[in-house]
Amino acid sequence: MIVVTTCKIQGKTITSTVGLVKGSTIRARHVGRDIMAGLRGIVGGEIREYTKMMAEAREESLQRMIADAEEKGASAVVGMRLGTSMVMQNAAEVVAYGTGVVLE
Repeated sequence: MIVVTTCKIQGKTITSTVGLVKGSTIRARHVGRDIMAGLRGIVGGEIREYTKMMAEAREESLQRMIADAEEKGASAVVGMRLGTSMVMQNAAEVVAYGTGVVLE
């Protein structure tokens, strides 16, 4: 599956559009991670526990978007974007979305 942030894929011809494809996940903070994050907040620096958690959430959202695209018969996704929002205290949603297309 080709996934790009651009609206077209160089060297490929889009023959049809299957529509919006998306995938999302919601991740909650973990007490163990919060303790480490609190300690890092005191001394400064990157909070690796949260960086890892959000990277995993982005990857899971991307894989779910690809699965949605495949179910709809797409061979590629153009205009892919990622969005993040807080859905409740201590939990964030990561959404991957784009336009599913069929390539020649």
